[in-house]
Amino acid sequence: MLPRDTTAWVLSDGKIGDEVQCFGIAEALGLSAQRRLIAPRAPWRWIAPYGPVAPHEAPARINSPIAPPFPDIVFAAGRQTVPYLRRVRDETQGKTFTVFVKDPYTGPASADVIWVPEHDRLRGDNVIVTTTPANRVGGVLEELRCSPPDARIAALPRPRVALILGGNSGNHRFASRDCARLIGIAQMLVDSGCGLMISPSRRTPPALLFKLTGLLAGDARAFVWDGSGDNPYAQMLAHADHVIVTADSVNMVGEAVATGVPVHVCEPSGGHRKISLYIDRLTELGAVRRWRGRLASWNYDPIDATSFIAREIARRYLAR
Repeated sequence: MLPRDTTAWVLSDGKIGDEVQCFGIAEALGLSAQRRLIAPRAPWRWIAPYGPVAPHEAPARINSPIAPPFPDIVFAAGRQTVPYLRRVRDETQGKTFTVFVKDPYTGPASADVIWVPEHDRLRGDNVIVTTTPANRVGGVLEELRCSPPDARIAALPRPRVALILGGNSGNHRFASRDCARLIGIAQMLVDSGCGLMISPSRRTPPALLFKLTGLLAGDARAFVWDGSGDNPYAQMLAHADHVIVTADSVNMVGEAVATGVPVHVCEPSGGHRKISLYIDRLTELGAVRRWRGRLASWNYDPIDATSFIAREIARRYLAR
């Protein structure tokens, strides 16, 4: 979508969910973006996104994450990165094109282009709005389906169910009853003859993963990724007939609906109005249903906004 010599950075404070969206867009644009990790200290960390860049990470300082030469495009997500994105734009007098993913809380003028999901209120001429966020898996699902699956997945019976687990977050918590519910779902699926694929995240409570691993150890109908070897997450999505995903991550739900297979959402304790609106919207579109204790089948067109977001950014970048 862009000239081959276009250079790019992804500014990150280390949050994987934010990086996934930024790199997903960059890759869809055909860019090989450099990861620039920021680590502001107090008090600069406390006052982001409204304050300046932490002095020890200013462009002229040794090992600064935003040291020149500056790239053509900078992607950023997370409130800690806002001052750094703003500083790059100031240092280059606007020559570096800036893209912010999600609401920066400092208004639409914070970047040349801003992406937000429908359930956020920020709007403006430079704001791109879609139902789901960008991801890194939607573009490879068809290719993976046309290739032999991972041996750990190929051995599982059909229908195959991918159980995608998040964990405790700012809005959700995996209480003991939530963990018991997920263990019960896993047991029910294998007892009914399904092939079960379980992918935990870094936030998944260790006790839950330990119990699931022990429950399913040696069961030929199940595979639990324990963090060893290559992560087969995209393979699980590509070869699943159903997906069950916990509702604590907008990204994970968005990646699930890129498959086009029935997606059941399991909501842990807690919650947030925006996430509820997001799930409600995907339910209206026929992509997801809240888990009601059994698998169901339905059809819908895969939902993946990554290429649309990338095309819009490319159009605006080239026009500018």
